[in-house]
Amino acid sequence: MPSPIKFAHVVLRTARFDEMLEWWSGVLEADVRFANDFIAFLSFDDEHHRVAMISVPVEDQELGRSGVDHVAYTYAGIDDQFETYQRLKLQGIEPYWMIHHGGTLSAYYRDPDGNQVELQVDALTMEDTDTFMRSPVFAANPIGIPVDFDDLVARYEDGESEESILAYPLATA
Repeated sequence: MPSPIKFAHVVLRTARFDEMLEWWSGVLEADVRFANDFIAFLSFDDEHHRVAMISVPVEDQELGRSGVDHVAYTYAGIDDQFETYQRLKLQGIEPYWMIHHGGTLSAYYRDPDGNQVELQVDALTMEDTDTFMRSPVFAANPIGIPVDFDDLVARYEDGESEESILAYPLATA
């Protein structure tokens, strides 16, 4: 059974967005790959992002809703990701969110305590993801396009190519 090949990133929620962005980029000597008023992506290596920050209202922080949003793990390929998706589904563990971020195809799960994990596969090379994250398409929607893994798995099992399955949905619309 496949396991992830690497820890990908952590996403933090904060009401002190600018301060946190400056702190994390300074501490890690990370480049800001993309930022707007809501979300920022930082990296210190060839990965598209290692830390991301989401801006939340002050009242969320006061209610204890700031902190870690989710952690992410990357699978070697679509076969491993789809096998994991199907294995978990058979165990009654289903994602609450399935999305194509452009650079990754991702399924999000919650553990029994409500902690969130993103299980992803790279849809592009790191270089192509970096280019995509600097594009107007990404700037217009830095979150991504919802997808249906059951549909993607069926298409893949019916012989559709990995390249086609991993293509960003807007590019084919």
